[in-house]
Amino acid sequence: MTKQILLVDDEEHILRLLDYHLSKEGFSTQLVTDGRKALTLAETEPFDFILLDIMLPQLDGIEVCKRLRAKGIKTPIMMVSAKSDEFDKVLALELGADDYLTKPFSPRELVARVKAILRRTSKEQQEDDTDDFRDDYRVFGALTVYPDRHEVYKADHLLSLTPKEFELLLYLMKHPNMTLTRERLLERIWGYDFGQETRLVDVHIGKLRDKIEDNPKDPQFIQTIRGYGYKFKEL
Repeated sequence: MTKQILLVDDEEHILRLLDYHLSKEGFSTQLVTDGRKALTLAETEPFDFILLDIMLPQLDGIEVCKRLRAKGIKTPIMMVSAKSDEFDKVLALELGADDYLTKPFSPRELVARVKAILRRTSKEQQEDDTDDFRDDYRVFGALTVYPDRHEVYKADHLLSLTPKEFELLLYLMKHPNMTLTRERLLERIWGYDFGQETRLVDVHIGKLRDKIEDNPKDPQFIQTIRGYGYKFKEL
């Protein structure tokens, strides 16, 4: 079945360029130039992927992403922007974006990332159908996780996790006591394997430790395996 992609950018020449390259790869696209219309379409139509510029009229891309995730819409989102500031990148990913690409970019790289994220989400759906980690809840020491509700409690306190933090923590929990490379986590959670982006993993691990560990500097749950990656220790 043809994948439907919503393209959102206020620069029409960029939309035409993206439309050309994605259509060549067999995708069906719908083009939008403002954030408010993009939000309405994303809420009402079953897109498989959203490519979303940050600087948009009416409603910026960050706000569009935030509102979609707040409504439980899980369509994969790639943010694109001419801004290369790390703060914007981390903010977009923390709000639930699946990827962030800085302009100017290679259309070939963009298409490769779109395909990688779609492969990952398809794999996740297949795993969900046979997942043995879908009990009402699981307990790991002081942590209680409710997979279907996307909630994690530490003792009786509900932790405020971003969508990506929850996804990363759940994946680590599904592989207790197993050392996972940064590259594997990057591919599994963000859907691509570009080595220069492994800092994304480190940033999210640091934020998770701040929230779930009694002492983030001496973590008991998420342990660093030097030169390799991370391991979730089942207490």
